[in-house]
Amino acid sequence: MGARDRGRGEKAVAELRAKELPVELIQIDVTSEESVDRAAADVERRHGRLDILVNNAGVALDWLPASQLTVDVLEKTFETNVFGVFRVTKALLPLLKKSKHGRIVNISSGLGSLARSADPNTTLTARNMLLAYCASKAALNMITVQFANELKGAGIKVNSANPGFTATDMNQHRGTRTVEQGAATPVRLALLPDDGPTAGVFSDDGPEPW
Repeated sequence: MGARDRGRGEKAVAELRAKELPVELIQIDVTSEESVDRAAADVERRHGRLDILVNNAGVALDWLPASQLTVDVLEKTFETNVFGVFRVTKALLPLLKKSKHGRIVNISSGLGSLARSADPNTTLTARNMLLAYCASKAALNMITVQFANELKGAGIKVNSANPGFTATDMNQHRGTRTVEQGAATPVRLALLPDDGPTAGVFSDDGPEPW
């Protein structure tokens, strides 16, 4: 389990180990090349390969009309949600290629759907809000497709997961879904059989619109 804050990470690991889950902590800041490279080296030293990568780090720093968004917030959002995913994936790809059934799951959002955002009849509450977050998730979906297409020959499946409006620190726990519910689709994608899909975005209901 990767965590930027070692103290909080150790606390989470202790809680999971108390449930008899074999969790190890990897300290990693996805916005730091040095931190990501160090984490990749740590995984290689401990295990020699990586079977599943779940890119879960994300921020939502804006809730205002697009015209009021600042470049600074846009850059900070992309630094974690887009560049961070790319940075971590690149660093860990050599270890994923050592696995017989490599899987990459990028945690996206229904807010990254261009089709839904453009639909005047959509119920999407953030259709003209959260530009930085929405744009970052749309970009993340393209990262998913590009890596999936490249890695088909290596047997590595790459998909995006839409966990739904899950109650987390990012939304002050206002989400309507539990963490367990939000984790269902990412876990399913992480454990796909060899004949499972790749280059898609999925929710509990199946394929999602781009």
